[in-house]
Amino acid sequence: MGILLYIVSIFIFYLVIKAAVRDGINSSRIGERLEKEEETRRTTNKGLLQDDLDN
Repeated sequence: MGILLYIVSIFIFYLVIKAAVRDGINSSRIGERLEKEEETRRTTNKGLLQDDLDN
């Protein structure tokens, strides 16, 4: 019973840390900058198939 409780508590701790790190990065200035760069990269890059079909 003690081992099961230990494993469950470690898993819950992992989820809390994961959520905190993800939210921290997304709300930081660096996270906002990375999102902006990826957005511009998505709009400027066409897919490989789209380029081939234009020829």
